[in-house]
Amino acid sequence: MNVPDKLDHTPLETARRFSVAPMMDWTDRHCRFLHRVLSRHALLFTEMVTSAALVHGDAQRLLRFDPAEQPVALQLGGSDPAELARATAMGAAFGYAEINLNVGCPSDRVQSGRFGACLMAEPDLVAECVRAMRDATDLPVTVKCRIGIDDQDTEQSLDRFADAMVGAGVAALYVHARKAWLKGLSPKENRTIPPLDYDRVRRLRARLSPLPVMINGGLDTLDTAVAELEHMDGVMLGRAAYHSPMLLAEIDALVFGDTAAPVTLDAVMLAMADYAEAQIADGARVNQITRHMLGLANGLPGARHFRQILSVEAVRPGVGPEVIHQALAAVARPALAQAS
Repeated sequence: MNVPDKLDHTPLETARRFSVAPMMDWTDRHCRFLHRVLSRHALLFTEMVTSAALVHGDAQRLLRFDPAEQPVALQLGGSDPAELARATAMGAAFGYAEINLNVGCPSDRVQSGRFGACLMAEPDLVAECVRAMRDATDLPVTVKCRIGIDDQDTEQSLDRFADAMVGAGVAALYVHARKAWLKGLSPKENRTIPPLDYDRVRRLRARLSPLPVMINGGLDTLDTAVAELEHMDGVMLGRAAYHSPMLLAEIDALVFGDTAAPVTLDAVMLAMADYAEAQIADGARVNQITRHMLGLANGLPGARHFRQILSVEAVRPGVGPEVIHQALAAVARPALAQAS
């Protein structure tokens, strides 16, 4: 099994060289376990969890994770310094490696709660939040942001925002290289329509050095991601890593110099079947796990049947980890073809 022992995880500063972005409804604990099977070294992120949900809700359900996921960062959303401090302390008690504040999400729901990308217009408030979070933990407190919002000048406004974060003691910045347009564009459109400006993020990194600055946005292949490492302290991939997860099997060698052989599809599926068996015994449903696995066989003969089994068959009553073995059997793998 490719999952490292809980005491054998990659140091956070190294893991930031490549991270998988926090994605709402996607990067839950089952998704993160899959990604850890694929990569021993990448930094993983939770979905954004609001500070209010943690303070007033079911923290155990929202924060639980498998120690094998480490290093994993908890991303919080909020704008109340005291509430964020309480949520940070709760996250630290659960053992996360890093606490990250979301200042990049452009959705209407997030704006109405006065957090996410709209906070780029209030750097002093964000700085107050970061200070409160830092006072609540010894863990690194980081921020994920955009290069700007709406009609902001991305030179002056981003520098002012970043300087406020540095003054508050932020440990690192993750910067999505697009503006967020808070009016007129949907969250989906905000991921594609505003133009990318990698040069702006590179200038920010040069200006803030030695503060670690990681880049995010539009990096949809390993080649484009690895190329950015010439300019940045780290790269963050989101949907490309989710929809084509086997690319994560390549980054340990490409990014981290790991000489171990990349994990195979067979090994991934067997590891996830074992994981599913344990999770089902703990009350999970197998489709909660398999929904994150649909892209594992992309490009292989039988991939369509593979996806059908994991999405349709996995929701049938009483189905267990055997559905993962069935999906694997539907795929013609090169390794098996060579062995025959």
